[in-house]
Amino acid sequence: MTLFKALAGIAGAVVLTTGTAFADDLRWKMPVAFATNLPGLGSPAAWVADSLNTASDGSIQVRVYEPGKLVPPFDILQSVSDGKVEAGYTWIGYDQGKVPAIPLFAAVPFGMKPWAYTGWYYYGGGHEMLQEVYANKGFEVHAQLCGIIGPETAGWYSEPIETLEDYKGLKIRFAGLGGKVLEKLGASVTMMPGGELYQALEKGTIDATEFSMPAIDQILGFDQIVKYNLFPGWHQQFTAQYMLINKGEWNNATVAQKALVVASCTAATTMALAEGEYKNGKVLAGFQENGIQADQIPLDVLRQLKAVTDEVLAEESANDADFKRVYESQNEFMKTYKVWDTRAYVPADL
Repeated sequence: MTLFKALAGIAGAVVLTTGTAFADDLRWKMPVAFATNLPGLGSPAAWVADSLNTASDGSIQVRVYEPGKLVPPFDILQSVSDGKVEAGYTWIGYDQGKVPAIPLFAAVPFGMKPWAYTGWYYYGGGHEMLQEVYANKGFEVHAQLCGIIGPETAGWYSEPIETLEDYKGLKIRFAGLGGKVLEKLGASVTMMPGGELYQALEKGTIDATEFSMPAIDQILGFDQIVKYNLFPGWHQQFTAQYMLINKGEWNNATVAQKALVVASCTAATTMALAEGEYKNGKVLAGFQENGIQADQIPLDVLRQLKAVTDEVLAEESANDADFKRVYESQNEFMKTYKVWDTRAYVPADL
């Protein structure tokens, strides 16, 4: 069943919440990679669980487990695929070591704006390609876009970053393809869950970190330790989260149940973007009032980062057929989208 056939069935799903439409109740455990108090990043998981329970009249009950309470955040994909849990909610870019093409569905350096990504995902074949990418690497999951936020910051630092040389030797937490870019520049890149980053910064285990947008970074307390916050978030112009569902569980769900999952996740994607866009400006303004130095990366440095990014993406394309196919699809879409993007929107300073 395609994504849009599932969406088309939502009206029937809502009406048929009793009787044969939900003959077999679904009881899913869903570990999450992010605390549900994190706006736009973790909050959609709780929203979707509540929505599914309400809309299905109890036929679909999803129990959310906070990070590490049931499954370690970086083990969600494998646990869902193996059937140890029925579902999971995560940023799938964490699994780039297992599925090289996956970061293209999670966050791409110098990539699409969030609304452009959703255009490609829903209308450009992205959803279908994502299922194929997982299947081609042997994972038994159905993946559903279930949240998206706008740009992250480019990280938190104890010293200003003014040239690419400043990354050399830096111990930094950096995720996804952006991490590969910084490795090329000589940084020592590590990955760890968000809940461990405050302590790692405080103890000096890492010199710097990126994690998410200002509304989230404030909750994690990075501004209490380091005072340089870098912009723009070149490495993650969009950050997409997904609900992963065990393939057997998905196949056993009724058409109506599938339609409710698709509709709830599609609504959550809108809710996540709206929450981030609503909260970030106020938080960022507050940072600056409290002495946080919000630095813009100079344009010439951004161009250099873009050049290194292009090298990384070319290397990944050469090493994995799925990566090449998805990347080419995104680039083809962007050729015409850029015509619209550059002409249609009023400049920010107006």
